[in-house]
Amino acid sequence: MSDTIEKIKCLIIGSGPAGYTAAIYAARANMKPVLYQGAQPGGQLTTTNEVENFPGYPDGITGPEMMMELQKQAERFETDVRDGWITKVDFSGDVHKVWVNDTKEIHCDTVIISTGASAKYLGLDSEQKYLKLGGGVSACAVCDGFFYRNQEVVIVGAGDSACEEAHYLSKLCKKVTMLVRRDEFRASKIMANRVKNTPNIEILFNTETDEVLGDGQVVTGVRVFNNQTKEKHEIPATGFFVAIGHKPNTDIFKDFLELDETGYIINVPGTSKTNVDGVFVSGDAADHVYRQAITAAGTGCMAALDAERYLAGKDATFEVSTSTYN
Repeated sequence: MSDTIEKIKCLIIGSGPAGYTAAIYAARANMKPVLYQGAQPGGQLTTTNEVENFPGYPDGITGPEMMMELQKQAERFETDVRDGWITKVDFSGDVHKVWVNDTKEIHCDTVIISTGASAKYLGLDSEQKYLKLGGGVSACAVCDGFFYRNQEVVIVGAGDSACEEAHYLSKLCKKVTMLVRRDEFRASKIMANRVKNTPNIEILFNTETDEVLGDGQVVTGVRVFNNQTKEKHEIPATGFFVAIGHKPNTDIFKDFLELDETGYIINVPGTSKTNVDGVFVSGDAADHVYRQAITAAGTGCMAALDAERYLAGKDATFEVSTSTYN
């Protein structure tokens, strides 16, 4: 092995709630984890202004503040947190090889993947503007719907997830306008009927977003157009939700790990194990159902425990630490 190749016991790829939680558990188990933060240090939560549903924060906390606290906690136990991202992997042999920024090569005993998933957006300049401002654009109704109680909102999407989020918002908001690009839903019939039968959900078929309107700070409405008649009109709204899917950040693993049809890593049920021994997955890279910070953190814990047991099984001198469970 070349002297330029670094050998580490536990590599964590990604720095959201899953990655940092895995790092905390791995570090306390004396696994000396190295964590690469990736292209978006802190993950998707850094784009969330207020987090009110994570236990332990009775007054709420901003997403960036929470990620900074999780990083500090991981570093307290001597996790080596590094800038940069993994650009290539080779899991074909007994040694798990990864490359950082296409240059530095690392050989790992265990790898914990916490690369998450990225929400798909429409790509409109106005949409991105208010998303970055935190002024009314969201891709998670469960996360942010609470802030729009008794208000009017617009949601874009036509699948099961969009219907589920629209129905969730209908319980909180005065009115939900649902924009469906085609003349029918892609969702299952039961989900489509659920939104159709909800009185405060208005469904506009053959309708697309022209622009998200606002006052420069927050969303005030949405301009839409009928893609058949080309007619435009404005809808008053304080919130604009995009529910057109997520893309898991797993492309670099596709040649070695089993993925489902949409790119999520397939794990052994009830564990964080993948089809490659010593490679584990946590967070939204595998979870296409819940996609919450608290569930991501839970799977980060699972991945670290599974990795610890894997190391103990390979090396009789490495003992499972009882402190991990305290």
